Amino acid sequence: VTTPAALVRVIFILYCRSAAMTTTLPHLTVPPHNAPQLTTDNADNSEDNITTPQSNPQCLLNVNNSNNNEEPKELFVINPSGNLYYYWLFIITLPVMYNWTMIIARACFEELQHNYLVYWIILDFTSDLIYLADMLVRTRTGYLEQGLMVKDEKLLREHYLNSFQFHLDVLSMIPTDVLYFIFGLNYPEIRINKLLRIGRMMEFFTRVETRTNYPNIFRIANLIMYILIIIHWNACFYFSFSKSIGFGADDWVYPALDNPEEPEFGQPMRKYAFSLYWSTLTLTTIGETPPPALDSEFLFHVFDFLVGVLIFATIVGNIATMISNMNAVQAQFQARIDNIKQYMQVRKVSKELELRVIKWFDYLWHNSKAQDEREVLRYLPDKLKAEIAIQVHMETLKKVRIFADCEAGLLIELVLKLRPQVFSPGDYICKKGDIGREMYIIKDGKLAVVADDGVTQFVVLGSGSYFGEISILNIKGSKAGNRRTANIRSIGYSDLFCLSKDDLMESLIEYPDAKRLLEEKGRQILMKDGLIELDPAKIMPEAQEIEAKVNKLYITMELMQTKLKKILGNYKNTDRALRCRIADLELLTGEEVGVEDEEEGEVKKEEKEVEGEKREEEKVKEWERDGGGGRGKGEEKREERTKLKRTEHEDVKCREAKDK
Repeated sequence: VTTPAALVRVIFILYCRSAAMTTTLPHLTVPPHNAPQLTTDNADNSEDNITTPQSNPQCLLNVNNSNNNEEPKELFVINPSGNLYYYWLFIITLPVMYNWTMIIARACFEELQHNYLVYWIILDFTSDLIYLADMLVRTRTGYLEQGLMVKDEKLLREHYLNSFQFHLDVLSMIPTDVLYFIFGLNYPEIRINKLLRIGRMMEFFTRVETRTNYPNIFRIANLIMYILIIIHWNACFYFSFSKSIGFGADDWVYPALDNPEEPEFGQPMRKYAFSLYWSTLTLTTIGETPPPALDSEFLFHVFDFLVGVLIFATIVGNIATMISNMNAVQAQFQARIDNIKQYMQVRKVSKELELRVIKWFDYLWHNSKAQDEREVLRYLPDKLKAEIAIQVHMETLKKVRIFADCEAGLLIELVLKLRPQVFSPGDYICKKGDIGREMYIIKDGKLAVVADDGVTQFVVLGSGSYFGEISILNIKGSKAGNRRTANIRSIGYSDLFCLSKDDLMESLIEYPDAKRLLEEKGRQILMKDGLIELDPAKIMPEAQEIEAKVNKLYITMELMQTKLKKILGNYKNTDRALRCRIADLELLTGEEVGVEDEEEGEVKKEEKEVEGEKREEEKVKEWERDGGGGRGKGEEKREERTKLKRTEHEDVKCREAKDK
C-alpha cells in the first residue's frame, strides 16, 4: 500500500468482506480438539517456512442440518429510480452545498473562522460522516444489466470500486484535517478535497428536474443558485486579493479597516457585503467600480470581466430558452387562433359566429383543455398509454349500459379510441334525421333534448349520461335505422367523449363474441322501447349485405368459369388420345380410315376461325382509333357473334366425338 487512496480501498474491501462473512455464515458447532502447533524456523521468520497442519477428519466442522435447508437471504439493494435513493441524494446534497459555500468563506474571512470554530468542527465532522455513509450506500445501489436489477453483493461492490466516482470519493475522504496540527486552525482551505462530491449534488438536481411538475421554474431557480455561488466565490477572491495588496492601498481594493471616518468597514458583515456587491457589479458587466491602479489589479479585473461576459451570455440564453419553453403551448395555441381569425375575415364570416368561435377558444384555454390528448401521449408506448386512458376514462365508459359486461380487452381498445369534444352554448350535438356515426358520453355540462323549434325542452341530460349507442351498432330491424331520433342541444359549455362507429367496428373485429353480445343488448333495448321490427318479411337487407352477396356471386362465377375451362382442356386432350388409339386399332385390322384427313380439316377450320377473329379485332381497334370514345353497339354485337361461333364450334366438336 503506497498511496492513501489504495490504503482506504484495502480497508474498505476488508470491511465489506467481514460484514458479508458475519451475515452469511451459518451456525457452526465445533467439537473440542487440540489446535496443532505451527513449526517455524527460528533463524528465518519468513511466511514461506510456515507449515500448515494436516487435516484431521475427526476435527471437521459439524454444520447444523436445519440451517442447510434455509435459502440464502436476499441482499438489500437500493433502487436508483426509487424514492429511498432520491431522499438520500437530498441528504448528501446538504453537506456538499455546505462545503462549496463555507470552506472558501472561512478561508478568506478570518473572523468567520475564529468566532464560530466549535460549530465548524461539528459541521465538518458531520459532513465527513455523511460522505462515508454515502460510500456505503453506493455499494448497495443496484444497476441494470440486460434490463434486470443486479443484486449480487460482489458484483455491486466491483461495479463501484471500478468506477471513476470511487476514486473521487476516496480523494474526498482523505483526512486532511490532521494538517490543522501542522498549520494551525487558520487554514480551513485544507478541506478543499471535500468539493469533489459535487457530482452528487448535480445528480440530485437532475432527479428533481425530472420529477417536479414545474421544471421551467426549477431550471430558473437552479441557474440563479449557480450564479450566486460564482458571485460568492468571486467576492471571497476579491477580499483575499485586497488583503494581499493591502486594505485601502488604492480606490480599487477594499477600504482600510482602521479608518476612523468609516469604522463600519471593519465589521465582518460589511466586509462580506461590500465584496459581494463589488463581485455582482463586475460579473454582471455593469462596471460601476473604481478603476484598477496596479497591473495585478488590471489582470484580475480583466479575468472577472471575461467570466462576467460568459455568465451574462449564459443567463440570457438560458432564461430566453426557459421562457420560450414555458410559453410554447400558449404560442402554439395563439397561432391557431390567429389562423382561424384570418380565415374568418377572408371568408367574411358574420361577427356573431366569429365571436362564438373566439369564446370557444377562450373556454378551452382557461380550462386547460387546449391540448390534444393523442398528441400529448403519442410518445408513450401502447401499454402505458392504455394504463393512463384506463385511469382517466374507464369509469366513464362503464356507465354505458351496452358496455357494462364487456370483456376487459375490448374496453381497453375502446378507451384508447375515445376523443374529447367541447361544445359551446346553443350548439347542436345532433339533430333528428341525421346519420348516426358517433355515440357520446357526457363528462361535464348539461345537454337538453329539444323539439324542432330548438326551445322546448323535453329532458335534460347531465354528467354520466350517454346517447347514440344504438345507431352505431347497425342492428337489423331497427325502425330508426342509423338515423338520429331526437334533437340534442348544449345548454352551456359541455365536455363530451366521442366514440365513432368506425372505431367501434374496428375494435369488434377481434372480439366477435362481444359483438354478438352488444347487438343482443341493443336489440333488447329497442324491443323495450318498441323501436324494432319483429316481422322478418319487413326487415329490409342492408346495402352492405346485398353488395357482399353480389360480390360473392361474382367470385363463384369466376371460379366456375375457371373450372369449366380446365374441363374443356381435358376433354380435348382425351379426344385426341382416343382418336390416335382408334387409328392404331384400324391399322392393325387392315382398314383405312381418313382420321388424319379429318384432323387436318378440323385444324384448318380452327385456323380460319382464329384468322377471322383476329380480323374482327383489328377492325374494332381501327374503329376505336377513328371514332374514339367508348364501346359502341356494333362492337358488342361482333363480340357476341364471336362468342356464338366459338360455342357452336365446340358443340360441333363434341357431337363429332360422340358419333365417333
